[in-house]
Amino acid sequence: MPASIDAQSYYQASAHSFPQQPRLKSDLRADICIIGAGFTGLSAALELAEAGYKVIVLEAREIGYGASGRNGGQICTGFSPGQQRIEAQLGKEDAIKCFAIAEEAKKLIVERIAKYKIDCDLKWGYLHVIPKPSQFEGLREWKNEWDALGYADTQILNKSELDERLGTRIYHGALREGRAGHFHPLNYCLGLAKAAIAAGTQIFENSVVLNIESGPVVTARTAQGSVRAKFMIIGCNAYIGKLVSKLYGRIMPVTSYIIATEPLGENRAKSLIRDNDAVATTNFIVDYFRLTRDSRLLFGGRASYSTLEPPNLGAYMRPRMLSVFPGLKDVKIDHAWGGYIAITSNRIPDCGRLEPNIYYAHGYSGQGVALAGMYGKLMAECVKGQAERFDLLARVKHLPFPGGPIRTPMLVAAMLFYRIRDALS
Repeated sequence: MPASIDAQSYYQASAHSFPQQPRLKSDLRADICIIGAGFTGLSAALELAEAGYKVIVLEAREIGYGASGRNGGQICTGFSPGQQRIEAQLGKEDAIKCFAIAEEAKKLIVERIAKYKIDCDLKWGYLHVIPKPSQFEGLREWKNEWDALGYADTQILNKSELDERLGTRIYHGALREGRAGHFHPLNYCLGLAKAAIAAGTQIFENSVVLNIESGPVVTARTAQGSVRAKFMIIGCNAYIGKLVSKLYGRIMPVTSYIIATEPLGENRAKSLIRDNDAVATTNFIVDYFRLTRDSRLLFGGRASYSTLEPPNLGAYMRPRMLSVFPGLKDVKIDHAWGGYIAITSNRIPDCGRLEPNIYYAHGYSGQGVALAGMYGKLMAECVKGQAERFDLLARVKHLPFPGGPIRTPMLVAAMLFYRIRDALS
């Protein structure tokens, strides 16, 4: 690919202007110290600041630097593994409550966009497409599960119906949702930050937390300052590293890649995705794509457990895009970027308490666009003395990823297995 591909993500290039926040250079006190200025941390900060708490957020880089500002922008329904895995652990009644919480996560996005006037290109409509005819029965089972939960506005599309909606003929059917969709994730994240700051939150960027000290008063220390607080919320997700030893191994960073084409023009863009839906395959290794406000195609996928980014990301992703839309051979790639998402071993988010006054949530497993904000809200509820819903989700048991220092090569091998399974299914 030409060297003119922008090193910025499309989201960075099209983000609303936002003032840089200061670096922490002093010792401060707060009611709540939040680590991470992504969807999780900013959601909690907004809830708590509006309730009158003194909130400080520490961000290692910039607001939305992690998955919150890099993801595919797809607003999904429920949890990655579906209801059965949650029901197996919590029972049917509590699993239904979990699904209701996930539904509330999407409503929370709508409410906040309206309340804070966040301009982030929100669109509804989502197509789960099947690459193989043999996967059609899985769509019916999926719809039946949602029907039983009272989740309406879904329909199964056969191949001819799907072909009318997409400018590709490689898929054999789809499950369409009217109550899932897509948006500009970084602009939404910046909108949350703006609202949180307006409510009184202090955000410090480029303030890497080096260590945490627990106790009746918790302390987060950076290179040039510290924050002491009554409570702490950890919302670092895939970028937590080894900051908290108890959490290392409970999630695995997975690299996902996205490219954005040059503007295609409204008519050509509409010929690819007629109704401006978000689209994702049902394979374990997911391809996903959608249109932007300025009629570009965003195409993502090719997840990697190795965390090693290809040297020429645009060239790496382009053939995958052309396998779906071969008519785009003449189209330039303007942006190519990657980033980490965090998965858990069972694909259900991991949340809980490290200490009575230290909460965490992470491992959204590809569905954090909606769920991360909701988990942030639930941790804020805990601080305010309403822990019932958070404690329900915290009952889900998680096994650490096996392998210790060799877990990454083990998971690379696992990824190869799933690629082969997808190809043969």
